[in-house]
Amino acid sequence: MEDLSVSGMLDMIELPSGLRELDEEDLSRVAEELRAETIAVVERVGGHLGSGLGVVELTVVLHAVFDTPRDKLIWDVGHQVYPHKMLTGRRDRMPTLRQKGGLSGFTKRAESPFDPFGAAHAATSISAGLGFAMARDLLEDKGSEKPIGDVVCVIGDGALGGGMALEALNHTGDLGARLIVVLNDNGMSIAPTTGALAGHLKRVRAGEVAPLFEELGFRSVGPVDGHDIGDLHRSFSEIRDDASPGPVLVHVVTEKGKGHATASDPDCGHACKPQPSRPRTVAAVPQCAKMHRQPYTEVFRNTLVDLAATDPHICAITAAMPGGTGLDRFADAYPDRFFDTGIAEQHAVTFAAGLAAGGMKPFCAIYSTFLQRGYDQIVHDVALQSLPVRFAIDRAGLVGADGPTHAGAFDLVYLCALPGFTVMAPSDGDELRRMVVTASAMDDGPSAVRYPRDTTTVSETRSAPLAIGRGRLCRNGGDVAILSLGTCLANCLAAADALSLLGIEATVADARFARPIDVDLVAQLMRHHQLVLTVEEGARGGFGAQVAHLVQANSLDRYGAVLRSLTLPDRFIDHGPIKEMQADAGIDSEAISAAVAMHFSDKRNGSSHASRRFSEGITL
Repeated sequence: MEDLSVSGMLDMIELPSGLRELDEEDLSRVAEELRAETIAVVERVGGHLGSGLGVVELTVVLHAVFDTPRDKLIWDVGHQVYPHKMLTGRRDRMPTLRQKGGLSGFTKRAESPFDPFGAAHAATSISAGLGFAMARDLLEDKGSEKPIGDVVCVIGDGALGGGMALEALNHTGDLGARLIVVLNDNGMSIAPTTGALAGHLKRVRAGEVAPLFEELGFRSVGPVDGHDIGDLHRSFSEIRDDASPGPVLVHVVTEKGKGHATASDPDCGHACKPQPSRPRTVAAVPQCAKMHRQPYTEVFRNTLVDLAATDPHICAITAAMPGGTGLDRFADAYPDRFFDTGIAEQHAVTFAAGLAAGGMKPFCAIYSTFLQRGYDQIVHDVALQSLPVRFAIDRAGLVGADGPTHAGAFDLVYLCALPGFTVMAPSDGDELRRMVVTASAMDDGPSAVRYPRDTTTVSETRSAPLAIGRGRLCRNGGDVAILSLGTCLANCLAAADALSLLGIEATVADARFARPIDVDLVAQLMRHHQLVLTVEEGARGGFGAQVAHLVQANSLDRYGAVLRSLTLPDRFIDHGPIKEMQADAGIDSEAISAAVAMHFSDKRNGSSHASRRFSEGITL
């Protein structure tokens, strides 16, 4: 394993207890070395940079002042926890960060006792922290043998505007529990923070107004300079030693990406690609990777911008992710039709529903994993009213280094269950263009287009809408039919080539739509093949389940074909390269061909590795 450590004071710190023996001058030296090593690690292996650099001094002081892990330190989101991991016994494993079998890029309970609560989605820390605080108070009354000490939650100003965080503040103030909330105010989430609360905090920093938190039952401390070890140490030591009941909010002002030339840049500084050939120096600047192929996100963005040029009703909504969803260019071109709600997915969905009811054509662009947070609004405010909100669902399927916290595994399940919803999945860039055009033309109900974190090629500059609920045949064969959804098509075609070498001829079809499904296409496949195998990069209960229901409802099993489904297995897939994650999940080309070969073989307990592993994700 490559050594990326920076020798010096940091070598003396194996666990946070070592920090408690140091004076403020030595703690400053530790912080300096920790910042340099964080940059070195991210340059080599990639990951989130700016967030961690902004909280180096805060991380050092919190571990120096509080008795972690007895005192619970809960980080919101988790982008900023690389320095925390280095100080809590994981420094030697940092070269494995976000690699298969290595450290998670976020806090993870199974990884360390210093990670009391897992994170990766925003605005959860105060709710979890309040739970710990109340558990402490309740268990103390019963004489717990392992008492919880102080509970400290670190939340950014961007996440603080999320509805869940505000709900937690409201409940904490009402209960009056002792809870320390650290507001890490850097004026940023991934992009600059938006909204009235961000404006209020700016005025607080300028000394123009008093913070509103005291009205919610919190004792307010600060603003404190988040990069001054002395001020931080004195402030948190006083809070630790003050036995006064009730919650405290400490307003700490930091600079995202401090100590690095471009780490506060939303595009390069937030999440950086590894630079293995770059010399390890503090001054080096990680560069955004330039791909030869076009990202699906970019295809969506360009198509939407083109459509909006001739349709003034098109507008776009995102929840604090204008760059990640591709809507930054839309915002530049049509600023009056672009809306960034901040980290507020629930509000974003219902806001889009209101725009649709008012006569606009809203495209609500939210990652699959984050759209889960707005599901009640999708059901109640969009689907129930048949409002034509168009959901652009990026990061569908497996997402690589960000792992299970960001995987888009469940959108097919939760959207295909809703009456009147049209759900599409493109197999390539041209198909994505057609589907965005199709969604734009749909005014009679909600629709969604799901696409992966991947690159593709695009040959079309103009696209016509697709016929709703119609798939396509991509290859003809007489033995087995493989019905693919989305970008699984490439693996299905590769599997068909491998099967041909075994004397098994495969038809391959692209469903295009997970809802409504092409009844005629499925009937044709069931009628003319011994086996029909559906393949999707989603959890059980999604596309394959929809096909099975359609076959049963239309008595298509009367033709004698056997129907099977390949899905993601019934477990979370750990982070790693996407190709390896697909192999682990049993949906790569090898597993698809093994599933078919097993059906046609009398040796159902064959010894091949692929045959053993594909069965985990197959529905029999």
